[in-house]
Amino acid sequence: MNAQENKQLVMQGYQLFQSGDIRKLMDLYHDDADWIGPDSEYTPYAGSYHGKQGIGQFFAKLDASVQAVQFEPRQFIAEGDTVVVTGDATWIAKSTGRRFDNPWVHVFTMRDGKVARFQAYYDTAPGDRAFHPELAGTAASIPLHH
Repeated sequence: MNAQENKQLVMQGYQLFQSGDIRKLMDLYHDDADWIGPDSEYTPYAGSYHGKQGIGQFFAKLDASVQAVQFEPRQFIAEGDTVVVTGDATWIAKSTGRRFDNPWVHVFTMRDGKVARFQAYYDTAPGDRAFHPELAGTAASIPLHH
């Protein structure tokens, strides 16, 4: 597939996610796909997952822990087998009712017309504070190391 076709496939994936059709979304991924996200001990869906079963676990954890207020892909950039998407999201942590904003960047690596690798980049601190309000303000007391 060319870059434009890859971009269209990724756009279709976001439409399926936004409509809640995770089963059809999973059809766009290779059986051995990798899903890589930032690690966080406080955010239930954080971390990396492997294969369709693992990616399915990610979506189950996401659904159990947050409600989307807004999820908007903004810019799609495609070159070769890579598609980069920037966007914004606002979530509500179901366990606390706290709302948090989370701008993000997603990088898709395509292989044979399907997603082989997905990597998410976002700041974990807003989600951590939403799930564990006692963390608010703790970053100021943590020394920075260079």
